[in-house]
Amino acid sequence: MAPPRGDHEARRRDVSEAVWRVLAAHGFGQLTLRAVAAEMGVSTGLLTHYFPTKKALVRYAHGIAEERTLAQLQRDITEEGLPALRLALLDVLPLTPESFAMNRVWVSFWDAAIGDPELGASETARYERWRGKLRVHVEAAVKLGQMTGDVDALVVACAAFTHGLVVQALFDTDRFTPERQTQLLNDFLVRTTPCPSKNG
Repeated sequence: MAPPRGDHEARRRDVSEAVWRVLAAHGFGQLTLRAVAAEMGVSTGLLTHYFPTKKALVRYAHGIAEERTLAQLQRDITEEGLPALRLALLDVLPLTPESFAMNRVWVSFWDAAIGDPELGASETARYERWRGKLRVHVEAAVKLGQMTGDVDALVVACAAFTHGLVVQALFDTDRFTPERQTQLLNDFLVRTTPCPSKNG
């Protein structure tokens, strides 16, 4: 007899939380049924009901990471143009324990995505969506005269700079403190703004 739906949903939430804790602590490379089972204090046999293969577990974990990322980035940005872009980029940096864990998870996922065309396509689409969100702010900043240059190039530069800073901060936390990350982002954005007119 199948367990009541409420019990099934509760167990699925327990599994989701355990998968996330393993991801945050060890990354996708160490994500196994055994690790999740140990985190939950259950047998691996119980988890095969949810994940018959390692690939199924990884795909499920990817979905959890995506959901948590979206929830974390759902800031209500009321600013426009460059200030809005700055806030959107700050949201990505590992400035808090929660965002640090989130970034650890995504960086660890890159290895799995490179070796799996389906996961790779999902990651490509995720980056497209992120750049699309940044583009809205960049277009507004250019229109308002707060930034200068080609919109496409500016979007790519902002994304590349921010994720490059993420990687450095993950591996060198003493040097790239939250305060320094914020200052480096501010300095980067200043370099995208128009130079004051010499006749002004």
